[in-house]
Amino acid sequence: MNNYNYFAVDIGNSWYKVLASDHGELMEYQMPNAIALYDDEFYEKPYDEEDIELEENLIVEIKSPAITNKREIFYAGKAAAKQRNVSLTASNNQKADEDRTYILLFAAAAYHASLINPTDIELSYCIDQLAVSLPTTQYKEKKEILKQRLIGNHTITLHKVPGIPEPKELIVKLEIKDVIVGAEGACAYLGLIRDVDTLTIKDEILVKDSKKGVIIGDLGGDSVDFVGIKNSKPVASVEGDHFGINLFLDTIIKKVSKNELYTFDSRSELEEKLFAGLSEWYVEPFAGVRKDISKYVIPQLRIMAIKYLEHFDRARSSSSEIKGASRYIAVGGAAKLAQTQIQEAAVRWADKGRPIELTFPENLEKLNVFGLMILAKMNQLKKQHENTEELISIEG
Repeated sequence: MNNYNYFAVDIGNSWYKVLASDHGELMEYQMPNAIALYDDEFYEKPYDEEDIELEENLIVEIKSPAITNKREIFYAGKAAAKQRNVSLTASNNQKADEDRTYILLFAAAAYHASLINPTDIELSYCIDQLAVSLPTTQYKEKKEILKQRLIGNHTITLHKVPGIPEPKELIVKLEIKDVIVGAEGACAYLGLIRDVDTLTIKDEILVKDSKKGVIIGDLGGDSVDFVGIKNSKPVASVEGDHFGINLFLDTIIKKVSKNELYTFDSRSELEEKLFAGLSEWYVEPFAGVRKDISKYVIPQLRIMAIKYLEHFDRARSSSSEIKGASRYIAVGGAAKLAQTQIQEAAVRWADKGRPIELTFPENLEKLNVFGLMILAKMNQLKKQHENTEELISIEG
C-alpha cells in the first residue's frame, strides 16, 4: 500500500484541506478557497525574496482539458486572499462545473510536488489515487463529471517562484491515474471509525451504534451535509442543504468595516482570527488602536447555531430508516468554531422537549479529509484485491 502516491482533498467552500501520502510519508496542509486574476502590471516585486513563502506567492497557469479558460494566470489560495480582486465562492456554487475547483486543486498538487522536489524547476508528479469530496446535494449528479475532468495529464506552471533563477518559473507535469469521489459527511464517518495509516477499525463502539443509526451533520462554508449511517452504510433518504458559515462571515465583515473602519482581505483572514480564539478577536484599523469584534461575531454564531439545529431536527425527522438514531455527531470547521453556541442552543431545544444531544469528536474539522485518504487507500486495495469489496461500501 505504501508503494503508491495518494492525494486527498476536501474541497471546502472556505478552505481546501489536503492530505498527501507519497510512498507512505504523510503531509498535511490547507489553502483558502480563493482565486484572483493575475496582472503583471500590478505585481509587487518582493523586497527581500528570502522572506517570501511560495504558498503566499502562488501564481499559477494551467494547461488542462479540465479548464475552460486556458489563457489566464491566477493567484491561488493565500496569495489570492490578499488581492483586491479576490474571488470567493458564491452561494450554491456547483463545484464540478467550475474552473476554480480545478485551478485550486491542481495548484495544491503542484505546490505539494514542489515541496517534495525543492531543487527541480521542471518535474513530473504522479498521483496514483486521488480522493475528492462533493456536498451531498451535488454528489449523485456530479461525481462522474468531477472524476472524468480530473483523470489524465495536466501541466501547471508556477510563476514568480521565490528562490529560483529567472524566468522564475517552475513547471509541474501532473498525472492523475484514478479518482474516487466521496460524499461530504460520509467521509467523516470513515475518518471516525478507521485508522488513516492501517485502515483498521479504531472505534468499535461507533460501529456498533450504527446498527441503530447515526446522523452526521457536516457544517461547512456554504453547505450543511447530513448523512445517515445504518449498519456502517449511508442511507439514501437523508440529504443536506445550502447553508453554511460564509453568510455569517460576510455579515461580520460588513459590520466590522462599517463600524470599526477595518476591512478584512477575505473570509479566510477572518476565519483564521476566529479559530485562534477569543483573545485574538480584535482588529487594528489604525496603528496602536485595537477594536474588539466579539460583539459582531458572537451574535452571528448564535444565529448560525440555531439554524444548524433546525436543519439537524429536519434531517432526523425526514427518514424512517434512521428514526431513533443512537448518535448525533457534529463535524466540520464551522461546527468547531461555533461549538459553544451550538451547545447553548441545544439546551434550549431540550427545554422545548426536542433534545439534540450532539457529540463533537476530536479533529472534527479534519474528519472529511482523513476519510478521503482512507477512501483512496481502500480503492487502491480494491483494485488490487477484488474480494475486499465490503470495505468500500461507504462510497455510496
